[in-house]
Amino acid sequence: MMQISVPLRTPTWFSRRRLLEEKLSDLHKCSNLEHVKQIHAQILKADLHQDLYVAPKLIAAFSLSRQILSAVNVFNQIPEPNVHCYNALIRAHAQNSQPSHAFAVFFEMQRCEMCPDNFTYPYLLKACIGQSWLPVIQMIHSHIEKTGLYSDIFVPNALIDSYSKCGPCGLTAALNLFTSMEEKDIVTWNSMIGGLTKAGELEKAYKLFDEMPVRDMVSWNTMLDGYTKKGDMDKAFKLFEKMPERNIISWSTMVWGYCKAGDIDMARIMFDKSPAKNIILWTTLISGYAERGLVREASTLYEQMEETRLKPDDATMISILAACAESGIMCLGEKIHASINRSRYKCSTKVSNALIDMYAKCGCLEAAFDVFNGIGKKDVVSWNAMLQGLAVHGHGKKALELFSRMIHEEFEPDKFTLVGLLCACSHAGLVEEGRKYFYSMEKVYGIVPEIEHYGCMMDLLGRGGHLKEAFALLHSMPMEPNAKILGTLLGACRMHNAADLARAVSVHLLKLEPSDVGNYSLLSNIYAQAGDWTSVADVRMQMKRHTGGQKPSGASSIELEQKVYDFTVLDRSHPRSDDIYQMIDRLAHDLKLVGYAPVVEE
Repeated sequence: MMQISVPLRTPTWFSRRRLLEEKLSDLHKCSNLEHVKQIHAQILKADLHQDLYVAPKLIAAFSLSRQILSAVNVFNQIPEPNVHCYNALIRAHAQNSQPSHAFAVFFEMQRCEMCPDNFTYPYLLKACIGQSWLPVIQMIHSHIEKTGLYSDIFVPNALIDSYSKCGPCGLTAALNLFTSMEEKDIVTWNSMIGGLTKAGELEKAYKLFDEMPVRDMVSWNTMLDGYTKKGDMDKAFKLFEKMPERNIISWSTMVWGYCKAGDIDMARIMFDKSPAKNIILWTTLISGYAERGLVREASTLYEQMEETRLKPDDATMISILAACAESGIMCLGEKIHASINRSRYKCSTKVSNALIDMYAKCGCLEAAFDVFNGIGKKDVVSWNAMLQGLAVHGHGKKALELFSRMIHEEFEPDKFTLVGLLCACSHAGLVEEGRKYFYSMEKVYGIVPEIEHYGCMMDLLGRGGHLKEAFALLHSMPMEPNAKILGTLLGACRMHNAADLARAVSVHLLKLEPSDVGNYSLLSNIYAQAGDWTSVADVRMQMKRHTGGQKPSGASSIELEQKVYDFTVLDRSHPRSDDIYQMIDRLAHDLKLVGYAPVVEE
């Protein structure tokens, strides 16, 4: 009797197989770099790194961890990559905003005569972001039709999504494609409705929404998001009321919409009615309170969130700290900082940067420096935040010292670094230093000056009285000056009594901002100071014709005992306004005694 030899399955084979099944099931979803590296080491040890099932998952994991070079290295170790390996690398480059590399992989795939499948083109389309990519998307569309992959609905759905992100022409192409499709699934409808809502075409979006054969939760939330972003909270609320069911995204969208529209009371009502509350919902309302200077409400709500034992993530803390920075509410920012220290939470660089920005904007530079010096792994944003804080508060020399330290520690400055540096020179009157950095930007740091850098230089030269140099720089700019730059120059003309130069600036400025009362008022004061009463009368006539002549009141605010007080000119709404004005009178009297003579203007 003939015996048949059966190959033995060794323990090593079984252990390798178990490793493959256990470790790789969710690897492509993992973004924890240390975990990915550990699994990669085990894959290498088991000699599975060239496996055509394993390699694409490893490429995807490195891509999610923003380790694109590691992803490329994994691909390069595959002797004969198949279409799934090519797709994984195309997707990795697209996810990491490297469109040229994604297309390079696609062209290499074609050179090797590897046929694309129904995933190749959608991944490639993900790399095409922005209106300038419309011709490329049209080229891909032609390829798809030639390869016969158009019949797979996943592919035309990706085309609709890409077309709809390319401005009006792209949106028209998306609609044409949508109309021509005989078969549509829920993704097709949602992609088209989403594209229309993002483009602000809410009437067209709602028309399609009405025509949908089946509406899932995504469709309702997409329309809801469109109305809230447009600020049409009446329509948003009506749609919300019609929803057959609502999820946490629906409630969060409504709370965000009311916060954005300034109706914080309605935002609170929606928050309280929400049957479930996640970290996003809490963050949205806390930030809404903070942005409006409602310190007690924001602080109380933050304490209540902590009591629920919800752990705020980086995005939560950054969002609230940003709101504190913009509104000047330092006490809530300090509370968040204290919570971080109390919980021994490992503060990420991004959260530390937000703390620096908050403390700096609230005027507490010492606390900002403490956070800055405590960051284990600084990035360029850390340096920029600290540099900008010093600049705004007039510490020019300290800002320059910090920049020198940044270069010494081998951090590469970016365009925002140079904006902060030039701003510091401007506020401290360091004209020579400012000139040196501006004119060496491209040569030394490889940064081409943009309009923000020119604006800083105009401010620097204007403050220093170098008006002719400022005007020469204005005429040499490679781009058209904006209203901010022209306004800066007009302010410099006022400071240095340059009526003729002010006249030249105003011609262009008033064309850009014909209804800005402040520009007319400033120009009128310049002419009045020069004794040119005919021009004063002319400017006032223009102001009345274009703006109605109403000048906006000056305003200021101060935080005291967890409450922000707002003050406007001649405001008497505060209960202690009599005491406030008596103090102002006393200050004015004391200033006169030491020789101060105010300049009275409009």
